[in-house]
Amino acid sequence: QVQLEESGGGLVQDGGSLRLSCAASGRTFSNLVMGWFRQAPGKERDFVAQIVWSGGMTYYAASVKGRFTISKGNEENTIVLQMNSLKPEDTAVYYCYARDTAEYWGQGTQVTVSS
Repeated sequence: QVQLEESGGGLVQDGGSLRLSCAASGRTFSNLVMGWFRQAPGKERDFVAQIVWSGGMTYYAASVKGRFTISKGNEENTIVLQMNSLKPEDTAVYYCYARDTAEYWGQGTQVTVSS
């Protein structure tokens, strides 16, 4: 059974930084893509960032480009989202996903940015 374990959410002040991690386990992945979406209260779930495992190509939403960085973690099938210059509008539940032949989602981790 595939599991995605997220960590690193929390409360930070406007302009602060947080680091999210996500580890995928439970099977051998091929052509893996991993990334993050987020969902603010009353809004749809929106794309944040993505990394393609083979080759390391990264993609970002316009709203986070230049402030967030997605990268591979030190452990297998782990990604890190470094979030700098956080704004109150970044407040949301952040969901990790992994996709190859199927799509898997984590439970979500709360990020709150106070003004």
